Amino acid sequence: MDELRHWLALATVHGLDGQRFDRLAEHYSVQQLATAKASTLNHLGFTPRQIDILTSQSAALIESALRWRDQASHHHLIYYQHPQYPPLLKQTKQPPLLLFVKGDPAVLAQPQLAMVGSRQPTPTGRRVAHDFAAELTQQGYVITSGMARGIDSESHKGALHAGGLTIAVLGHGLRQIYPTSNTALAQQISEQGALVSEYFPDVAVRSEFFPQRNRIVVGLSLATVVVEAGLKSGTLISANLAADYSRDVFAVPGSVYSTQSAGCHLLIQQGAKLVTCVADILEEQHFFPANGQKRAQQDEKNSQFDLFTQLLLANVGDDALAIDQIAERAQMSVTDVSIALLELEIAGEVAAVPGGFIRVRSA
Repeated sequence: MDELRHWLALATVHGLDGQRFDRLAEHYSVQQLATAKASTLNHLGFTPRQIDILTSQSAALIESALRWRDQASHHHLIYYQHPQYPPLLKQTKQPPLLLFVKGDPAVLAQPQLAMVGSRQPTPTGRRVAHDFAAELTQQGYVITSGMARGIDSESHKGALHAGGLTIAVLGHGLRQIYPTSNTALAQQISEQGALVSEYFPDVAVRSEFFPQRNRIVVGLSLATVVVEAGLKSGTLISANLAADYSRDVFAVPGSVYSTQSAGCHLLIQQGAKLVTCVADILEEQHFFPANGQKRAQQDEKNSQFDLFTQLLLANVGDDALAIDQIAERAQMSVTDVSIALLELEIAGEVAAVPGGFIRVRSA
């Protein structure tokens, strides 16, 4: 309990994030930092405001946080060195020292995809967000978003509708819900995923907190999917953060006449991957290691293809052979051989010449 109190004390200090803590932790323990005198904190570079909060105002906030935790069994406090602190979030530039979680904290470590977009989407945008989220959860991913109106809410709803898990990162304390129209949605998310915040339970909604919230949404996720965004949308902040964290950005295109899609088109021009279906996202092979089942399926598929390739190449030589001849020799269907030959041609293993295909021999 004392250790948790020390973490809560440090979490009251605005501007003290995980990266700065790591530097301080090279010389000081959590207890030493939380109980340090004002002169020591000043020497360490804390501002007068930060020193005042830590030495004079943190006690009341700590007690409030502990009361919130004790109110329900699904209320959790996950500090920076806690075993359930999400590893991906630690890799970001400003990981929060503490997370307040309402729901299942174990879901924070599962493979997640962030879905973000306009708060005033078109009907098409709503449908895309809902359907993409539903299908992605069926592929084993947790959908993470900010529970704002529009694309955020539709993404959460899509995941829930498909029986999947979803995480909502909020820009305020967990004693309240914003927007209030999402009260029922928030309850569902806490039962089928988690509500997460870096802010103490009683902290009210403030507009400047939402961009800060976005860094956690993106930081928890393997990649970010953008569904409708204006050119000056806050959604672009999330996309830029994802790129800054070296995470992939996927953007759904729209009409060239739609201002709601202008931001997505800009992201695509800047290097985001254009996606028109969930398959476009899943074909990124580096996602499979995050999902054991998908990785096993892919490994099995690759193994089968390797055997198929060896058998096929054994029947292609220096003399041109037509596809039907190769199929007959390999005892395979013409359709399967045609597809495989195309892939082998792209890989540089075979070459199409007059009369059929020949084997490409290395020098």
